[in-house]
Amino acid sequence: MVYRRPWGVRTVAQGREGSDLEITARMAGEGHEQVVHFSDPAVGLRMIVAVHSTALGPSLGGVRFWHYETDDDALVDALRLSRAMSLKASAAGLDQGGGKAVVIWDDPHRERDEEFRRAIGRAIQTLGGRYIAAEDVGATPADMGGIALETPWVTGVDPGIGGSGDPSPATAWGLFHAMQSVVAEAIGDSALAGRRVVVVGVGHVGGRLVEDLVAAGASVAVADIDPERVEAMVSAHGVDVVQVSEVLTEPCDILAPCALGGLLTVESVASLRCRAVCGAANNQLLDAAAGDALAARGILYAPDFVVNAGGVINVAMEWAPGGYTKEKAMARAAGVGDTTARVLAAARDRGVPPFRVAEDLAWERIHNGGSSRWWMPGDPAAWTDGAPLTHLRTPR
Repeated sequence: MVYRRPWGVRTVAQGREGSDLEITARMAGEGHEQVVHFSDPAVGLRMIVAVHSTALGPSLGGVRFWHYETDDDALVDALRLSRAMSLKASAAGLDQGGGKAVVIWDDPHRERDEEFRRAIGRAIQTLGGRYIAAEDVGATPADMGGIALETPWVTGVDPGIGGSGDPSPATAWGLFHAMQSVVAEAIGDSALAGRRVVVVGVGHVGGRLVEDLVAAGASVAVADIDPERVEAMVSAHGVDVVQVSEVLTEPCDILAPCALGGLLTVESVASLRCRAVCGAANNQLLDAAAGDALAARGILYAPDFVVNAGGVINVAMEWAPGGYTKEKAMARAAGVGDTTARVLAAARDRGVPPFRVAEDLAWERIHNGGSSRWWMPGDPAAWTDGAPLTHLRTPR
């Protein structure tokens, strides 16, 4: 396999760790269409873009800036996250597939300059629209604006040019409504007032979720590896604080993982003292065994790719008829609550864990409602009335 770069190529020798055989076997095992490694030594860019599925339309997913110990760790993250994005878009009823970009970024506090952002944009441009970028962990609206200087295939840009800006409020708003459906299913009353919610990770999404929960009268505790974020939440909202090492054993109605994935394992589930899990983090379940362990303990797990879809719904509204408006986007994001309720009800009726039902419903739409061929540059999209997709937003 040859990894494409806009400034050259490199081939990985067969039979060695990280070889083309190993990588394509991973891709085939999860149904990925394409993985591209990009490098621009002049600015220090090292990035992997994974396109999982384009059966429903061009892939959409965030650009994640993170410190990875090895390139293989970055690859695994890109593969897992892009697959989750396919499920998320399908479950949300969007005409997009799943993709993800991971940028190897060693210092989360180091500012990115325009040339670095432009390099990301040039890399994404080479994919011709098969991957549409959005914000993810570590990314900012300024990053999206810099990427947009080189490619139209990016969302979350400044509202002044037809973009939607920061998707975090919509993600949190969708999650808030999903929590109402979760407590209705688990407890019998959708009101969040008086419910104890432990929010793990109070960054862009988690912080906004805390604001919404406090406004609804919930009893909120927060945990984060960044003490400044915790202090800001306490100062602004008077919430309780839980140490990160103790979140799994903190008694609560809802545990809300809103940082990185993989928190829920067979071992960690055994320690939980919550009635339900409903959070914004992607890939919260390390594996299916963790989901089954939650069900065995009677802990209601709301599938992450269902409940955290508000952000991707928000950016998809950039190319909705009439253009983006915050009011329409937030109203559509609130519909995540209804989607969650349907999934939980179906799981109850079938007697199987919700994560399995959600995956079945998402795959059914991809396989039955999608195309049997890849979406290619120059193809129409569901919203272009048969015309080739050449841009996302109506130019202003």
